[in-house]
Amino acid sequence: MTDAEPTLEPSSDVPALDAAAQEAARARQGRLTKPPGALGRLEELSIWVAACQGECPPRQFVRPRVVVFAGDHGVTAAGVSAFPSEVTGQMVANFDAGGAAINVLAGLAGATVRVVDIAVDSAEPLSEAIGAHRVRRGSGNIAVEDALTDDEATAAVAAGRAIADEEVDGGADLLIAGDMGIGNTTPATTLIAALTSSEPVAVVGRGTGVDDAGWARKTAAIRDALFRARDVTSDPVALLRVCGGADLAAMAGFLAQAAVRRTPVLLDGVVVTAAALVAARLSPGASQWWQAGHRSTEPAHSLALAHLGLEPIVDLGMRLGEGTGAAVALPVLRAAVATLASMATFDEANVTDSP
Repeated sequence: MTDAEPTLEPSSDVPALDAAAQEAARARQGRLTKPPGALGRLEELSIWVAACQGECPPRQFVRPRVVVFAGDHGVTAAGVSAFPSEVTGQMVANFDAGGAAINVLAGLAGATVRVVDIAVDSAEPLSEAIGAHRVRRGSGNIAVEDALTDDEATAAVAAGRAIADEEVDGGADLLIAGDMGIGNTTPATTLIAALTSSEPVAVVGRGTGVDDAGWARKTAAIRDALFRARDVTSDPVALLRVCGGADLAAMAGFLAQAAVRRTPVLLDGVVVTAAALVAARLSPGASQWWQAGHRSTEPAHSLALAHLGLEPIVDLGMRLGEGTGAAVALPVLRAAVATLASMATFDEANVTDSP
């Protein structure tokens, strides 16, 4: 368990993006050797990166970092997943060995991967480093009990903030949160439904690929968890305690602290975006430091993105988690930075810029 100082109250210390750099980037886009708007979304993304970095032209990312938050969930006992819970610990070992999809995709995008055991249901973490911020062994079954105690919820959020600090202090200039936890789309969808006042049947997806009976069990578990959480939706830490989990709480702290530390973030799928919805309440204004890497096939993901006002960079029908969708989007963000930084202006290229 982390020794970091807990943060219960919403943070008010999220800095604004750099308006001067943003305007300079927008003006430079207008002088590049292309018709205005011809690079589409790349132009918007390049301006965002310049505003995050506080300079124009923006710098290419040199140390993008993926942090995969691993944790088990007691709600798997309700039959909400197509895979057994022991897969979580096995996949932690796979991440550590470099054999998972996120390892491959992150490497291709020029990012490195760290996995952290926040609440894997195993007697001991895989290693001391991986388990340095472990909060507990698994989280409670949210259909019938709280996921965490008050102290555990506080500790998990603080752990996420500490991990963000470690990464930024270590030189990370862009962060991606990934998730690994059998059953984790159930608490993630519960959080999204609670924070968007949505009915379970409208937001429940197939997760790892459950059949119709599994979908019905998952819907029932989310319904029961929402009933239990009905009085705490205005309190982000209490909501994480009742119907979230240690991994989701840590992700929320991580995303909030990244914004405090002026570090841009690419969000991944439904689990990470559920944590982002909570993080936006922990640290109002944090969402300006985030972009949505992709849109997953989970119905709750699109709903959460809409509430955050984020448009995904790619939409490829992915639903793996781990940070994979965000990793696929990273080369697009790199392309946005490169075009703004390296293209010639009309004056530099001696090209006529008007009819």
